[in-house]
Amino acid sequence: MISRRTILEIHQLREQGFAVRSIARQLQINRETVANYLSDPGPVKDRHTARGSKLDPYKDMIGKLVEQCPDVKAPVVLQRLRDKGFDGEVTIVRDMLRQLRGRRQNRQAFIRFETEPGEQIQIDWGHFPGLSYGANRRKLYALVVVEGHSRMLYVSFSHSQKQEYLHQGLLEAFTYFNGIPKEIVVDNMLTAVTERAGTVIRFNDAFLEFLGRFGIRPHACTIRAPYEKGKVENAIKYLRQNFWPLRTFRDLLDVQTQARQWLDTVANVRKHHTTGQRPVDRLQGLRPLPASLPDVRQTCCLLVHKDFGVRFDANVYTVPPWAIGKQVTLKADNRLVSIYLKEKLIACHSRCWDKKQRLELPSHREQVKKIKKRLLQDRQVVVFLSLGESALRYLEKLTEARLPIKKNIASLLILRDEYGDASLLYGLEKSLEKNVIGADYVRNILYQEMTPASSHMPVRLKKEELNEIRLTTPALAEYDAIAVKRRNTNG
Repeated sequence: MISRRTILEIHQLREQGFAVRSIARQLQINRETVANYLSDPGPVKDRHTARGSKLDPYKDMIGKLVEQCPDVKAPVVLQRLRDKGFDGEVTIVRDMLRQLRGRRQNRQAFIRFETEPGEQIQIDWGHFPGLSYGANRRKLYALVVVEGHSRMLYVSFSHSQKQEYLHQGLLEAFTYFNGIPKEIVVDNMLTAVTERAGTVIRFNDAFLEFLGRFGIRPHACTIRAPYEKGKVENAIKYLRQNFWPLRTFRDLLDVQTQARQWLDTVANVRKHHTTGQRPVDRLQGLRPLPASLPDVRQTCCLLVHKDFGVRFDANVYTVPPWAIGKQVTLKADNRLVSIYLKEKLIACHSRCWDKKQRLELPSHREQVKKIKKRLLQDRQVVVFLSLGESALRYLEKLTEARLPIKKNIASLLILRDEYGDASLLYGLEKSLEKNVIGADYVRNILYQEMTPASSHMPVRLKKEELNEIRLTTPALAEYDAIAVKRRNTNG
């Protein structure tokens, strides 16, 4: 039985011209109950209540879910009940939740702006409870992307709102939608809008460059006018109420995996309350993706330290020991940390979200074991290793053959001074190929097949230790980039 006040509201809404379906939706009661009280205003019992509810066997379970999450919504509870064999609809679940809470939730009116197919997406960040990794806790954000016409939804979780993660989330959304829109609606986040004075808006340069690759025009909402992006505001609310409750997560990858499953099985295949259609069926009109997508990973140039590692995001990631002393390029997304020397990938790690961790690949550890860690502290060895993988393999062979390491390395570096890097590497490869190891063999190969790069040796200084000073082989790509940048600036 429902209250007299609800009965009065039923008749008031009917007098205002609302249909039975609309009245039931606004008051969150069964349509048959509304029809019964419209035909007979007396205290007639709901037929479903009179003969018992399908939810009776699940009352204890629902009660525990409400205790666990007081604001849990009916669709979320319905998902759990379906797993237990319940075959009813969401309406009686709402009735049960209302009874347990002793109150009726109010709905809030909002203004809708409809767009043409493929015309517009709306985006915004949502803040969620952070995730713990060991003794450390990381903030958690969700970039929510909604296609305006279909209400197709995509969510990209991350631990940062930096520029790169905005671009990564948008690129993921374009790939998920299998197309790109004509316009993107944003609020005044710094990664999109750097300055505005009245109607004059200055967009973030990096954001404009990213959108320019896809031919998307940006549109910034008026300050303190959230209704201009009401679709994404509602989507964030829906994400909080339908996806987040009653879930547990191990890490960021687990959050994203569960979110993707929820998008595919719940959010984008439900009948949307506004359009009356499933978003996945309504999605159309987007322009095709370009054949080549931009690399939007977080990028930075780092030095490889003597422990054959680079420092990134409070952790150490290892590279092959021959890269010690070199400047490398690190590119990271939410899953992987990739490290390059020039254009060559030399190491790839799973992203670690804990802090003060050392991430070592087994191959790197084995290489260091073969040449012994103490050798990596020797300046001459580091210079020799800067020649690359061939030098690393040769050093391993010297170690296996139990030859005097420092003596052979010193002789090989003299050959480098005399013949140059390329010739020495040729000699090392020839020596490895013939499996004859030692500086004397390399010298013999070069003497027979190569011409010295210089006709005289460097000047010898009185202090012998000064004669041992040598520089590692530089990565010339960095200097090329500086020269190109300077030329473009001057041009």
